Amino acid sequence: MQEYRDIEDKKAYLARMREMLDVRMADKTKRRNHSLGVARTAKKLAKTYGVDPFLAEAAGLVHDWDKVLDKPELLARAAQYSIPVAGSPTNAVALLHGPVAAVELPQLFPELPPEVFQAVARHTSAAEDMTDLDMVVFIADAIEPMRKGDYADRLRKSVGKVDLKHLFFDCFAQGLEYVISTRRYMYPTAISIYNRYALELGC
Repeated sequence: MQEYRDIEDKKAYLARMREMLDVRMADKTKRRNHSLGVARTAKKLAKTYGVDPFLAEAAGLVHDWDKVLDKPELLARAAQYSIPVAGSPTNAVALLHGPVAAVELPQLFPELPPEVFQAVARHTSAAEDMTDLDMVVFIADAIEPMRKGDYADRLRKSVGKVDLKHLFFDCFAQGLEYVISTRRYMYPTAISIYNRYALELGC
């Protein structure tokens, strides 16, 4: 945390992160623009819900850092870093870019606190003990301007009208509805996460 407190010019730091993102995603324009959109949206959500906007923007910029890797490489790195995977790693590979990046990013951005990298790790599958920053990045990934569809519009209209935890749960639940409706693989922890928040929020 001391390194984070010592970052005097946060705008300059974020600008350097954007430059590194440009290099990382030089041939992935759509992915780069999505990351920029998530960063801007996370910053706005953070201001609305009393979360540190610098940390939210930073996490948004790098949340898809390892989305540029192919499936075999993601699986190899997840195994190398001993990242726990519930169920079949092959079926869960689409969710691994967050946890893998969370291991690697501290080497590139050592000044940032661990909660930034946790938010990166959790933006794919969430967790039962989401922090406010985790929820901000998770939601921003779903509602940034490039996301089209009724689900995104409904969530955007709820920003500032419901508390952050309810907004996250709505976002998470809509994601599960999509997975079920398209008959996709559901990550095994999704049910326990859903039930944990459904019980807490009295849904």
